[in-house]
Amino acid sequence: MVEINNIAIIGLGLIGGSMAKAIADKTDYHIMARNRTRATLLRAIEDGAVHEELTDDNIGQADMIILGLYPEEAVEYMESIGDRVKKGALVIDVSGIKRFICEKMPPIAARHGFVFVGVHPMAGKEKGGYANSEAALFHGASFIITPVADSCRQQVEWLKNFSSLIGFGMQVVCSPEEHDRMIAFTSQLPHVLANAYVQSPQCLHHRGFSAGSYRDVSRVARLNEHLWAELFLQNADALTQELDLLIRNITEMTDAIKSNDRETLERILGRGRMVKEELGE
Repeated sequence: MVEINNIAIIGLGLIGGSMAKAIADKTDYHIMARNRTRATLLRAIEDGAVHEELTDDNIGQADMIILGLYPEEAVEYMESIGDRVKKGALVIDVSGIKRFICEKMPPIAARHGFVFVGVHPMAGKEKGGYANSEAALFHGASFIITPVADSCRQQVEWLKNFSSLIGFGMQVVCSPEEHDRMIAFTSQLPHVLANAYVQSPQCLHHRGFSAGSYRDVSRVARLNEHLWAELFLQNADALTQELDLLIRNITEMTDAIKSNDRETLERILGRGRMVKEELGE
């Protein structure tokens, strides 16, 4: 494994920007970055989160590349600049689904001689963009690593230590398949639910009638529809399986309410309560 000194970040959105700030705050690595909007890059340099602009000419100096791009865009980017990447460099992406990118990236890595490892920082906010990024975003969060080959064990161990250094509280190593199955339930399904929930006509008139329950359920409805549509479609099989189960559970509850069947309704509600109690939550 190459010695990591220079880190390049492609895309300074919420996650990419927060990674830059966390790395700058917690380490001595030299940070280079590239962003579609130049004003954002200049602000990051002014903030001290980035030390140097990343260009096609100096990308070969990067020992590690963090792709803060949509999955399809990340693949296209590495296809376009793969021949400029340092041999043996570590390349990671931070997207919310892993099977797609962990299938597309290894052939590119093999052609150009870099090492790819998929990762997913389990942290975020309702509002995206560099303006909402912060060094403390990952404090105590889970850092999921999805290696695609046994040959990258050194890189996996390095990423465990690196993620701990910049604030993550837990490291999870799993296959891309397991990641996408679990993320369909823990992340994607709540976004579907929240988005569908706020599309009720009553949502426009909720003020004065809402409190914690409304905020908890609706919080992630304020999403980036372009990104989340891509993530949903690239994980369609796992997500639709969870959606089918959710619809079945809601339908069962709806039928009990419509038929005034209190016994069945209490049984269904109790079933959910017991799940949370068993988890100690």
